[in-house]
Amino acid sequence: MTKPILIAGATASGKSSFAMTLAEEFDGMIVNADSCQVYKELSILSARPSTGDMARVPHRLYGHVSGGQAYSTGAWLDDVAEVLIEIKAKGKRPIFVGGTGLYYKTLLEGLSQVPDIASEVRQFWRAEAERLGAPALHKVLSEKDPLMAVELKPGDTQRIIRGLEVIDGTGKSLKHWQQTNSAPLLSLKEVHGFVVSWERAVLYERIDSRFEEMVADETAGNGLDEVRALLELNFDESLPIMRALGVPELAGFLKNDMNLAEAVALAQQQTRRYAKRQLTWLRRNMISWNSLDAQDMKRLMPDIFSIIHEDC
Repeated sequence: MTKPILIAGATASGKSSFAMTLAEEFDGMIVNADSCQVYKELSILSARPSTGDMARVPHRLYGHVSGGQAYSTGAWLDDVAEVLIEIKAKGKRPIFVGGTGLYYKTLLEGLSQVPDIASEVRQFWRAEAERLGAPALHKVLSEKDPLMAVELKPGDTQRIIRGLEVIDGTGKSLKHWQQTNSAPLLSLKEVHGFVVSWERAVLYERIDSRFEEMVADETAGNGLDEVRALLELNFDESLPIMRALGVPELAGFLKNDMNLAEAVALAQQQTRRYAKRQLTWLRRNMISWNSLDAQDMKRLMPDIFSIIHEDC
């Protein structure tokens, strides 16, 4: 198998377009590394690649999971292991693209061996999160698992829930289990890693305009249609798909809790905040990756091609 290519970056940074260019140059197969693009019911709001792009270049792990399940990082890693076997058999180059940092972390460092948590324990802490809110739940975690709590922000609901369900379900801190990682599927020394970056103000403009297009485009349905269909499925509100960027806000509009302009503005704000968190994570965890200025990408492309060709 030729040297894999990994592409990371904040939402709306143009990662998918860059991946298409590299896939066509290097006979690649694109593998999804975005936790929202796995859900089949979430195409528009997750900015999943178009059907045209998927026809031009083979893509894997896009829209292959029902939103009715909480798809885990471990499940993604299992799916990736199978895809890598397929890619090797076909003699293609794996090109991972996405903005979910945890996916890349486990791909390159392995996954902590946390035992399965009983469903009643998981459901209890999700219900507590709804009842108490993230800051109060963080205080509970501080009492039960202070080592884990100190690493998490009071507003990081998902990770707080995870910390509580693990300490409750196993009797040991998530920090303990994180130190028992499985063998990684790939090594950082054996991949080409790229981070696509923009000036923050420009990135925020891209985020805002893209979301407006998602809501306004009526050629093949739009984000409102997508959320309307989600609501008809009556998925549990705690599922990841129901908390995906844009979904809660557009659902609020459809339920008459706010007008459309308010919903769009709030969704744009939440997406910008998410992008800010992504940028922080990328700076801390991908220092050794190649940083690419997206605004200068056209000029850089020959050098990128040369680097990859020379170091297969």
